[in-house]
Amino acid sequence: MSGLSGNLLFLVQRLDWYNLIDIGLVTLLFFAILSQFRGTQAAVVLRGIAILIVIVAVLSGVTRLPAFSWLLRTALPALLIALPVIFAPEIRRTLERVGRAGWLRRQRAAGELPQRVRAVVTAAQRLAERRHGALIVLERDARLEDFVETGVRLQADLSAELLLQIFYPSTPLHDGAVIIRDDVVMAAGCVVPLSSVGSLSPSPERTMGLRHRAALGISEVSDSVAIVVSEETGIISIAHNGRMIRRLDAARLENLLSAFIRTPSVPSPVEWLRVRLGLPARSPSPAADAALPPSEGEGHGVG
Repeated sequence: MSGLSGNLLFLVQRLDWYNLIDIGLVTLLFFAILSQFRGTQAAVVLRGIAILIVIVAVLSGVTRLPAFSWLLRTALPALLIALPVIFAPEIRRTLERVGRAGWLRRQRAAGELPQRVRAVVTAAQRLAERRHGALIVLERDARLEDFVETGVRLQADLSAELLLQIFYPSTPLHDGAVIIRDDVVMAAGCVVPLSSVGSLSPSPERTMGLRHRAALGISEVSDSVAIVVSEETGIISIAHNGRMIRRLDAARLENLLSAFIRTPSVPSPVEWLRVRLGLPARSPSPAADAALPPSEGEGHGVG
């Protein structure tokens, strides 16, 4: 114990402002990386790796294990190569979020919103009344060209009537997603990725239909906003940033779409720290607070 306390005292005496800043930056970097992995499959893998490291450290401290130490030294290079392969989806998603740098770009002008929002809200309301299933994806900063190529390219002017025709039951394009860029319907019948959240443990996401899982999936891999109309219940839901808000009426849907599209796709560093520290977050606009359901809020659920 005296040796340990002596070593700690020696380290404390050598600390200066540069060391503290250095330690703080490294801590912040690890905190940011782990925060991006939270709630994903990578979190489970990281937990397993941490447990193995602790076990190896304990065994190495108790007794000398030459064969085991040789095995670790031999396997370490392979492990360094395997980790990027294992975490490839999470690394790509993190780099995409950083690359968007939404806080560095100007917000879109308010005049660009009404036509797009009005057409989508009108179409979603009519589709819900008729119990016609639909998946509408609004592109933001990240281009969805790869997913546009999987469908039938239209490049038609956006209108509620066009969306109603596309999602009419038994038509060739009603099963896929419609991707909208600005005020143009880029393509219909598009194939988008399904959500991977909850694949390692039971969750409400497992009971969702394909449209809702696809809406969550496209919102996880991009900054787009996805609107889903349930074919069975007629319930309107919206997915953004891997989260889903359910049971929306026309007014709430319009408020949420206006708030999401007007705000940057990536929060500012101040807002990001505010959310991570659990402090009350400011809404993107007063409309977002008005649109949130008072009893449900955000979260996964069946639409």
